[in-house]
Amino acid sequence: MSSEHLYSRTDAFDALLDQGDPHSCTRVDPLSGIDRSFVFEFQQYDDLDDGQRWSTWMSVEPMQRGPEPRPDWIVTSQGAVDTELGILKTGKEADVFLVERADPLDPENGVVMAAKRYRAPEHRTFHRSASYTEGRSMKRSRDERALKRKSTFGREVAAGEWAVSEWGALVRLWNLGLPVPYPVQIDGTEILMEWITYDGETAPRLAQTRPDPDLLASYFDQVSDALARLVQAGLVHGDLSAYNILAAGPRLVIIDLPQIVDLVGNANGADFLMRDCANICGWFRGKGLEVDEQELFGELMAHAF
Repeated sequence: MSSEHLYSRTDAFDALLDQGDPHSCTRVDPLSGIDRSFVFEFQQYDDLDDGQRWSTWMSVEPMQRGPEPRPDWIVTSQGAVDTELGILKTGKEADVFLVERADPLDPENGVVMAAKRYRAPEHRTFHRSASYTEGRSMKRSRDERALKRKSTFGREVAAGEWAVSEWGALVRLWNLGLPVPYPVQIDGTEILMEWITYDGETAPRLAQTRPDPDLLASYFDQVSDALARLVQAGLVHGDLSAYNILAAGPRLVIIDLPQIVDLVGNANGADFLMRDCANICGWFRGKGLEVDEQELFGELMAHAF
């Protein structure tokens, strides 16, 4: 089916007035006597191809859209189309795809985003430990019971729980000014977010880079600052390593946040923080930077109180 696009009534009248008597020097208004507020012009969109869908921006609730002020690259047109461009990353729990969102009538202002989709129960194996979710509460006791039984329904609840958790973390950390991808929207178990690039290509993971000594030191300062700001907000990444940090040239961006934990509310919060410190310092030491996880942990804990 086709969708309709509204244009100005003035343009519509000009087109209709031109339909007057071709042998007459005067223009005849075929809509004489009709209230002009009822007149509009429409333009049809083509049918969608395989791998396309109409934009879901307007079909989700306002709270399921990214925080304001929104970047100017966000596409909100009701006539926009989402086009699958291929898979970017596979994982045990979720896959990340590239999706272009653009209005066919305004293709120059389209944008490519990353779509993280948590897998259906029959195609995933959740390895997230229950220790991550300690202190969290489900809105419905039925969902909580299903999670504990690990039933089929419970696995479906788990997929939604991790998606919602990551969405909430992205929104919260973006609002705190931390280096995370801008969260565009969440729809079920799909999160659309900013595609992090450098020189037009997907930014590599930190683990894939070979920074020179100056850049290496800058990277460590950025990670330390991000950890400190997380701790100041009472949060711990919980699974931080060089594999879930992207290096967009000189800038680092933290990704993969569904397991984020409360430093105080979770009994394992300090342990997770220590592990994050050990993972990060171990990688930087391997690249030649003299850093110590115990020292970093102590500095971070000082920010928590």
